Amino acid sequence: MNWKILILLLVVIRHGLDFVLDYVRFRSANNETPGNLRDVYDQDTYNTWKKYSAEKCRLHFVTTIVSLVVTLALLMFDVHARVAALFYPNVYLRGLMVVIFQALVDALCAVGVNYADSFKIEEKYGFNRSTRKTFWMDQVRSLLIEVLLSGALICLLCLLHRGMGDWVILLFTGAVFLLTLVISFLYPYLSRLGNKFVPLEEGELRDKLMALLTNHGYTVKDIQVMDASRRTTKLNAYFAGFGKTKTIVLYDNLLNAMTPDEICAVFAHELGHGLHKDVMKQQVMNLGNLLLMSVVVWLCVRTPQMHAAFGFDGVNYGFAYILLGAYLSLLQPLTGMAMNAYSRFAEYRADRQAVEEGYGKALCTALKVLARENFAHLAPSPLLVKLEYSHPPLGDRIAAIEKTMAK
Repeated sequence: MNWKILILLLVVIRHGLDFVLDYVRFRSANNETPGNLRDVYDQDTYNTWKKYSAEKCRLHFVTTIVSLVVTLALLMFDVHARVAALFYPNVYLRGLMVVIFQALVDALCAVGVNYADSFKIEEKYGFNRSTRKTFWMDQVRSLLIEVLLSGALICLLCLLHRGMGDWVILLFTGAVFLLTLVISFLYPYLSRLGNKFVPLEEGELRDKLMALLTNHGYTVKDIQVMDASRRTTKLNAYFAGFGKTKTIVLYDNLLNAMTPDEICAVFAHELGHGLHKDVMKQQVMNLGNLLLMSVVVWLCVRTPQMHAAFGFDGVNYGFAYILLGAYLSLLQPLTGMAMNAYSRFAEYRADRQAVEEGYGKALCTALKVLARENFAHLAPSPLLVKLEYSHPPLGDRIAAIEKTMAK
């Protein structure tokens, strides 16, 4: 088998799929807005949104082209093997340096795109509040985190495979799953590296949120406000951490854009996810994904011919990590469709919880505020929804909420 041709073909197919989705995304901007969402944007704002959407699609199209050209060039000319050869014969260092090299290449390709996105598009439409200093600090921080995590995974893979052989499938799956849980546990602390958090002040909103949670036996460590307005005008809120570290985090933008009832409606929805153990179920599905990933890893480290096709004199664990991305880029859309289908089902169910808590009407208005402030697509293509959307289209959600309220 000509492994080089196969891998290059996989890369071309995956980027070709991205081109098709970019085109569908671009065309879907002209879809008719559902009747129950016509109050989200006025005509001028809607026209502005179409321009914004078109510019984002064009930028993503350019990103896909750059990624395809760079990836093909690196693979065709065996650049990774040339980098690894500089660190012969240490097997750990050779794998690690291949991953670091790829991370640097990805960062260099992405930095121009990210800069254009933040300071050309997002700033043009009033969303970006990040300074250039903050932008560059974020880029460096992201690169360091990626290098550390990728490097740790490569060293772990090398250690397990060289020590345990074919047991690497189960061991690597378990180790990566455990690492995922640890990162989720540490996220409240990691997020403080680039943001400031202050406790939500005493008052109506805090009392309502605490009552909503304690009525169902939920406890949280704190309710905190994040200074997201330093970077963006967009809105968000989320739960972070597990157990005693569980924290409610509100973007400071959210407090200015929504009423207390609307914010409570959003968290009544999140409460629905908690009551139905949706996060736990998604973790189980992620475990299945990780098992699939580990099978592909096993294939990559058991097939030295695959590495030899790209100039290596044996298995390189860093390059196996890169090959993993090539294979999974075609497998993940299939597994992602199943996970997204469940996620959309869970979103409808969580919306029903907000209705049961008496926040149905407030949830409808809150979702419209989120859509308006985040410049959301109101009528996405059904193909995009099936392939990429973890949440149902807004029009469908509001119709379902209103139907539940009518009952």
